[in-house]
Amino acid sequence: MDFKNRDVISIKDFSKEEINYILNYTKKMVPYAKGEKHTDILREKILSSLFFEPSTRTRLSFESAMNRLGGRVIGFADPSATSQKKGESLADTIRMADSYADAIVIRHPQEGAARLSTEFAESPVLNAGDGAGQHPTQCLLDLFTIITERKKIKGNKIVLLGDLKYGRTVHSLAYALSLLGAELTFVSPESLKMPKEVINECKEFGVEPSSISNLERAVKDADVLYVTRIQKERFPDAEEYNRVVGMYKVDIDLLKHAKEDLIIMHPLPRVVEIDPEVDKTPYALYFKQAFNGVPVRMALLSLILGGKKL
Repeated sequence: MDFKNRDVISIKDFSKEEINYILNYTKKMVPYAKGEKHTDILREKILSSLFFEPSTRTRLSFESAMNRLGGRVIGFADPSATSQKKGESLADTIRMADSYADAIVIRHPQEGAARLSTEFAESPVLNAGDGAGQHPTQCLLDLFTIITERKKIKGNKIVLLGDLKYGRTVHSLAYALSLLGAELTFVSPESLKMPKEVINECKEFGVEPSSISNLERAVKDADVLYVTRIQKERFPDAEEYNRVVGMYKVDIDLLKHAKEDLIIMHPLPRVVEIDPEVDKTPYALYFKQAFNGVPVRMALLSLILGGKKL
C-alpha cells in the first residue's frame, strides 16, 4: 500500500485494509519506540509541530516518534509566542511551516482547521485534534491497544463513557470500531449523548449501538471500558459543565461488577472520572495506551515520509 505524502485528517479517510496495515506495521515499531532497537530511516526529515491548543501526550509522542526515527522536530506549543499573536492567519502560518519542514502536525481548537490546512500545504498534514472534530492518530493508538490486549476487535463489547458529544476521540473511535465489527454501548449524561450523525455511521456498518445511563449494568458484560473526561473547555456554558462533571466515576466498587479480563482505557488527561486506586489494578491500561502513541505515530510518519520500511 502506498501512504507516501498522504494527509491524516480523519480516520474515515482510510479503508479497513489500510487501517489493518498500519496496525500491523505498528507492531514492528514497538521495540524502536522503547529504545531497544535503533533506526535513522527518517534522517534529514523535519516535522513541523504546530500546537495551537494544550497537549502533553500527543505532542510529546509525535516528537518522540520523529526522534526515534532519526528525524528532527521544529514548531511551537504556545501560539501566544508566535505571529498569530500579531494577527497572522492560519493560512500564512501553514504556508511558512510548509516551507520549513517535510510534514506538518497540527492541533487546533477549531473543528476543520486541519483539513483547511491541507489547502495551503504541499507537504502532508497530520491532524492532532481539531476542536470537537477528529483525532485520527489517537483512534489508531486506541485500536492498537485493544488489538494488543484483546487480540482482535471484532465481537468485543466496548463501552464508551463520558463526554460523547464534544469528545473527538470517541467520534473517531466509534466509527472505526463499527467498521471493524465491535459491539458498542454508549453511557453519558443526557446532555452529552453521542451525536446522531456518529450513531448513523455506526449503523451503516451493521452496528446498532445501545445507549444506557446505568454504568454498573454497562460494565457487567464489557470487554473494554473507554472512559473520557468531561471537557470543560468545550462547554459554551459553565453551568452546564458543573451539572455533569463527576456524574460518572470509575472506582473499585464499580469494578466489583466487572469481568476479570476487562480493560479500562482513557485518552487522558483524567480529572475525577477514574479513581487513582484503579491504577493499581490489572484493569488499568491507560498509561500503556498512552505509550502506544509512539509506535503508532512512528509507523505513520515512516509510511507518509517514505522512509525505508523496517
